[in-house]
Amino acid sequence: MRRTIIIILSVALGILTGCGDSKPSKEALKRQQDSIARSSHDVVGLAEIQPEKKIISLFARTSGTVSEVYHDLGDTVKKGEILAILNSQVEQAQLLQAQSKLGTQNAVIDNSEATLSSLKVKSQNADENFQRNTALYQSGGVTRQDLDNSRFTSESGKKDADAAQAGVGQAVGRVKELKSDVNYAEAILEQKKIRAPYDGTILSFDVKVGNSITANQSLGDFAPAGYLIAVTEVDELYAQKVQVGMTAYIRPQGKSDTIAVGKVFLLSPYLNKKSLFSDAATNMEDRRVREVRILLNDGGKVLIGSRVDCVIKIK
Repeated sequence: MRRTIIIILSVALGILTGCGDSKPSKEALKRQQDSIARSSHDVVGLAEIQPEKKIISLFARTSGTVSEVYHDLGDTVKKGEILAILNSQVEQAQLLQAQSKLGTQNAVIDNSEATLSSLKVKSQNADENFQRNTALYQSGGVTRQDLDNSRFTSESGKKDADAAQAGVGQAVGRVKELKSDVNYAEAILEQKKIRAPYDGTILSFDVKVGNSITANQSLGDFAPAGYLIAVTEVDELYAQKVQVGMTAYIRPQGKSDTIAVGKVFLLSPYLNKKSLFSDAATNMEDRRVREVRILLNDGGKVLIGSRVDCVIKIK
């Protein structure tokens, strides 16, 4: 009788101790596992919904103060669309200055080319006059002085034309330098614009007018347009059973209704020691899992980042 009482007290103590323990129950641990076999026909895993092209961080390429915001979380945008602009008064002034210098230099080239054209005509006329005087001098039609004067005028005209030609070349070279300055100023100004990296949806965007941000500071998350995928992990006991092309059903955790259907399209070539879905650093360290990715046919009913049950039909 005494032994029976001791056993009963021990069992009761164990129950009370279990109720006060902060560790999750066996059922909770089972839900945390990435892959379990419910039947010989299914492999079930905890999955996370992700964009096929991964979530991208939005960031600014330079420091500054936000002056304009055009979009917010949930907005669907096109590649290159401006999401926000940093204060750029100085950069705009520098661009206008560079453009003004370029315009002035182009006007200089126009004037230089006009001068060159005129000098070429004068040089050609002077050369023709010298040739004519040379012929006349042979027959005594002009004096030696007239011939020498026409020769000097012809040679001077050629020198002036050559100098003007060199001046035009220098002016054109200067234009190339000024165009580089304009391109540089445009590039600096462009860095003040935060643009959408792809077609897609803004998942988060922590940017407000007046905020001061630094270069490469993360400003939010962006989901490129495309299919959604479910990333799950299969326990090593069932890793060989899953094959590419198998059908998978996505369900809310703990429920039986299907919210999306897809096909296995990628299998990891190795077993990883630790689950991607383990929140604790020491949880399930000795487990080996195989990452499996499922391409969803219609992800309209699932949210990016949500954790769901993934039921893979193996038979």
